[in-house]
Amino acid sequence: MAPDASTDHADRSDRAIAAAESLGLAYEVTRHGRVGSLEEAAAARGIEPRALVKTLVVRVREGDYRFVMVPGDRGFSWPKLRELLDVSRVSMPDADRAREVTGYERGTITPLGSTTAWPVVMDGAIAGPISIGGGGHGVGLTVDADALASALDATRADISADA
Repeated sequence: MAPDASTDHADRSDRAIAAAESLGLAYEVTRHGRVGSLEEAAAARGIEPRALVKTLVVRVREGDYRFVMVPGDRGFSWPKLRELLDVSRVSMPDADRAREVTGYERGTITPLGSTTAWPVVMDGAIAGPISIGGGGHGVGLTVDADALASALDATRADISADA
């Protein structure tokens, strides 16, 4: 019998939490209900939108993806990302493919506990305590940005743009 959706979400957030622990990250879990916007998620977590870091997965080429992390109050710049990766094209996989390559649904994606440890590109403006997706809807992990970047061996670069 297949697990129900709530069990599936719990399993994925447990995976993200276990990954944070295995990396030796200090973290705090925040759980809240589904939200309709980044601003609602930030309010539910008691933080400013800039401290809620969005994680996206992008396709560099067939079978090659990157996690891209930007502050919640900014978007990521396709031209800056292409230049950083030294490629002429980067694309966003559809929702099914994103889940297939990360193990997480859009809106819950995190490099922590991903089914594949894709390289991480983190915007240089991300600093201090931040909240990232925790693998399930309404789950966030608050971590230190520098500790996370170090644990994930993230590339830090200016990849964001005004939202």
